[in-house]
Amino acid sequence: MSSQERNRQPGTGGRTYVVPLDRIRAGMLAEVGGKAANLGELLAAGFPVPSGFCLKTAAYRHSLASTGLEDVLEALDAAAKSTSGQQSMSGQRDTSGQRATAELNSLAARARSLIREAGIPPDVVAELRSSYLALGGDAPVAVRSSATAEDLPFASFAGQQDTFLNVVGVDNVVDAVSRCWASLWTDRAVSYRTTNGISHSTVTLAVVVQQMIDSAAAGVMFTANPVTGRRREAVIDASPGLGEAVVSGAVNPDQYIVDVQTRSILKRTLGDRRVEIRSVPGGGTERIEATLPDNPPQQCLSDSRIQELALLGQRVEEHYSAPQDTEWAIDKTGTLWLTQARPITTLYPLFTRKPGTPGEHAFLNFSLAQGLTRPLTPMGLAGIRLIASCVARTAGFDVPHPRSGPSPYYEAGQRIFFDLTSVVRSRVGRSIVPRVFDIMEARSAALIRGLTEDPRFSITNKTPLKLLRHVAPVVGRYRVPETALRGLFRPDAAMDRVGKLSRHLRDSLELSGAATSRERLGHAEQILGRQIFATVPQILPLPALGFGMLLMVRKLLGPDVAYNELQTVIRGLPNNVTTEMDLELWSLAAEIREDPEAADYFRTHSAGDLGAACVAGTLPPRAQSGVEKFLAAYGHRAVAEIDLGMPRWSEDPTHILGVVANYLRLESPGRREGRLERGSPHQDAPTPGDPDRQFEHATREAEKQVTRLVARARTKSPVHAALVKTALDRTRRFAGLRELPKYNLVLGLAAARRQLLVVGEDLARDGRIDAPEDIFFLDFDDVDLALSGRSFQSTVVQRREAYQQELRRRHIPRVLLSDGTEPEATGHLAAKDLSPGALAGSPASAGVVTARARVIMDPVGAHLEPGEILVAPSTDPGWTPLFLTAGGLVMEMGGPNSHGAVVAREYGIPAVVGVPDATLRLETGQAITVDGAAGTVVPAAEA
Repeated sequence: MSSQERNRQPGTGGRTYVVPLDRIRAGMLAEVGGKAANLGELLAAGFPVPSGFCLKTAAYRHSLASTGLEDVLEALDAAAKSTSGQQSMSGQRDTSGQRATAELNSLAARARSLIREAGIPPDVVAELRSSYLALGGDAPVAVRSSATAEDLPFASFAGQQDTFLNVVGVDNVVDAVSRCWASLWTDRAVSYRTTNGISHSTVTLAVVVQQMIDSAAAGVMFTANPVTGRRREAVIDASPGLGEAVVSGAVNPDQYIVDVQTRSILKRTLGDRRVEIRSVPGGGTERIEATLPDNPPQQCLSDSRIQELALLGQRVEEHYSAPQDTEWAIDKTGTLWLTQARPITTLYPLFTRKPGTPGEHAFLNFSLAQGLTRPLTPMGLAGIRLIASCVARTAGFDVPHPRSGPSPYYEAGQRIFFDLTSVVRSRVGRSIVPRVFDIMEARSAALIRGLTEDPRFSITNKTPLKLLRHVAPVVGRYRVPETALRGLFRPDAAMDRVGKLSRHLRDSLELSGAATSRERLGHAEQILGRQIFATVPQILPLPALGFGMLLMVRKLLGPDVAYNELQTVIRGLPNNVTTEMDLELWSLAAEIREDPEAADYFRTHSAGDLGAACVAGTLPPRAQSGVEKFLAAYGHRAVAEIDLGMPRWSEDPTHILGVVANYLRLESPGRREGRLERGSPHQDAPTPGDPDRQFEHATREAEKQVTRLVARARTKSPVHAALVKTALDRTRRFAGLRELPKYNLVLGLAAARRQLLVVGEDLARDGRIDAPEDIFFLDFDDVDLALSGRSFQSTVVQRREAYQQELRRRHIPRVLLSDGTEPEATGHLAAKDLSPGALAGSPASAGVVTARARVIMDPVGAHLEPGEILVAPSTDPGWTPLFLTAGGLVMEMGGPNSHGAVVAREYGIPAVVGVPDATLRLETGQAITVDGAAGTVVPAAEA
C-alpha cells in the first residue's frame, strides 16, 4: 500500500486528516500548526529531524464540530476582551479584572471537558491508526501539540500546550491526541493568548506524532544570547537523558556559551545532575532523583559536540534569517537530532539600517530618554526624523535626505535611537554627556559611563574642536549668550521675550486660506523640518541658567547647605506650563463639583461616554463650557505626545475627562491614605485633596527657604548675600521654564497633525486608505505616492499589526550595541546597601511616605485612589494629572531633573526614579515605603 493510500481517509471521498512531516512546508501553518510547519520546513531543508506525521487541524474541527464548543469560544473571546481591557488601561488587574480572569479559567475548563467527553470520531481514529502503524508496529513516539497560534515571530507559546513522550500503542496514541487537543484550553494557554491579543475562536490544534529519540543527552539551544541580546553567541543548555528535564526546568543543566564566528567556547557552567528523565520500556517516562556524586560532575557534552551543535544552530538561523530557539537530542548511537526550531521572540529587534563606519557602535534609546516606552507610529517616527534633521543641519552637519534623518539617527523596535559612539570616543563627550544624563535619566548615565571602560570605545577625539564646530553655529545663530546674559541682568525683559517667541510660533503654525493636500503636506513638513526647533535654543538657556544659579549657591555656601535644602527652593516654581495645566484641570473639577447636575453626570457616566458627549457638545452646559476652555489652552497635548500618530486631547478628551471624574470622586478634601513620616518636610503640608493650596504651600516654603539661605550667606559677607539672593531669584524665575521648549514642540506637532488629518481625509475619500487616521501608518514618502494615485490599504494593515505587537513589548533597552547586545544585561549598576527586597533608584523629591502601590502602565483610563503611590514605567505631561492625588511616585526611568521628578517636587510628593523593573517587582495593593531623599523603595507588610 502506498503512503498516499495509507493517508487517505476511508469513506469521505478521499479527504485526508494526516500528512507526513516530509510533505509539510512553512506556508501550511493553518493546516498543521506552528510546530509541524517548522518541523516540515526543517526536514525539507535537510536538517536531521525524526520522521513522523501530523494529524491536521481539520481533524480537530471535524471531531468537535457538534460539541457546543463554538459557544464556549465566543464567551472566551468576550471574557478575554474584558481582561485585556483592564490590563491595557492600568497595567494591572483590579477586582473586576480578577473576576474576568476567573471567568476565563471557568470557560477554559468547560472547553477541556467538552473535548475530552467528545472523544475522537472513528474515521479520524482509523487514519491515525494506519499512520501510526506505518511507523513500525508499536513504535515509541512523541505526541506533540501544534497550535495555529504557536511558534510565531512575536509569540513562541513555548510549553503552553502539552507534549506526551514515549507513547507506545495505538490506543495510547489516540488518548494522547485527545489530551493534546484539550491542552489548547489549559488556563495557561488561554492566559497567554489573551495577553498576546490572539482570538480564542480562531485557534485550532494539529498534533505531531514523531519517532521517539531515546536520548543519551538533550536540551535546548538559542542561536543568539537571549539574556544579553548578543547575536552570533549560541547558548546551549544540556542534560543527560530526555530534553524534557531541561525544557520543563526540572534540572539545573550544563550551560555552554559559544562564539559562533570563532567556534570558541566562552563559558562553561556545569549543572548539578540532581534529576534525570528517561524513557521506560513499554511506554512512559520516569524521573530519576540522583544523589550528588563524590567527584565534581563532568561535561555531558564534549567540546567537539558543543561546537557541532553551535554550527547546526548557525545553519538553522541562516535558513530562517532570524535567531532561533531550538531543541535537540543525541541518541544512544551518537546521532544528533533536531526536534524543534522557533523564533526567539524576546530579542529586541536590530536597527533598520547599519552604521556607515566599521567597528562596534553604541546606541542610546532616545524614546526612553523622553519617558516614552511605547513604540511610535510610522508617521510619528517620520516627524522625529525631520526634527532631528533640522537640529543636525542647524549644527552644521550634512543631511542629504532630511526625511531619512541625520546620520546618528536610528530606529529599532519602532523606537528612536541615536548613535553615541562619537560621544564615548570623545574626551569632552565623556565629561559632559553622562553628567547631563545624571539629572535626566540616571540609569542611562551609568550605562554610558560603563561604555567608556570598554576598550572597543577608546578615546579617538581628545580635543573639543570638533564639538565646538557644531555647537558654535547654534550658539551664534540663536544668540545663546545674549539670552543668558539678558536673563542674568534683565530678567523681566527675558521673560517678555519668551512670551513673544511663543506667540510668534503659534502664529506661524497656521496655514492661511484654502490649500491643496500637497500644500498641507508641505506645510506639515515645514513645521517639523524648520520651524519648531528654533524656539528651543532661544528658551532653553534660561532654565539652564536657573539650575546653574542653584549650583552656584551650593558653591558659595559650601558644606553649610544640604541637597535637600536646595530642593526646597525649586518647589512650587512659577512659569511651569505643565503645573499650570494640572492646576487648571483641578480648578475645572472644582467648578463642575459646584454644579450638582454636572457633578452627577460625571459620577454616573464612564470616561468613554464623557468623551463622546464632549465631542458631541452634549455635556451639561457648565461642564461643556469649562472643558472647552481647558482644551482651547491645552488640547494640543496628549499621552505619548511626541508621536504625531497619537490623538490630541482636543480630538479625544476621554483620558482627561476620566481624570476629572476621578477628582470628583474626592467628595471633599481629605487626608492622604499615605502616611507621611515624622521629619518629612511635608508633614504639615495641606491635604492632597486640595492641590492648589498644596502648590501655594510649596511656594511659601520655597520662599522661606530662599530667605533662610540668604541669611546664612550674610554670615559670610554682604557680597555673598547679594549673590545668593540674585542667584535664587533667577532660579525661581527661570527653572520652571524647562517644560516650555517641549510644550512648544508639541504645539508644532499638533499643528502638523491637523494638516495631515486633512490630507488623510482626502486620501480616504479617494480610496487610497480606508480612514483618515490611517495616514499615521504611512510616512511622508508614502503620502507623496498616495497623492499620486497609489493605494496603501495593505501597507497600513501590516504596519498596524506590527505596531500592536510592539505595544505588547514590556522590556525596552536603554542602550544597544550594533550586534544587539544590551549592556545593562551584561552587568549590574552599582547596588546600594539595601535590605532584602528593597529597590534602589535616584532621589527625586524628598520626603517619606508609606502607602499602597498602584502599578499603572498607561494613564489613559487609569484609576488612582487618593494617597496611593503611583508606580509607572515613565511619565510625560499626559500623566501629571494623576500626580495631584498621588501619595508618592516611583518610576523605572528618569533622573532627578526628568519631567516626573520636577513635577513631583513641585507638588511636594516623595519620588524615586530610575528604579529597575519597578512595574514588575511591585504589585498593586502592596504596601511600600518611598524615601525620596535616600532614593529607596521598601516593600512593607501588605496593608
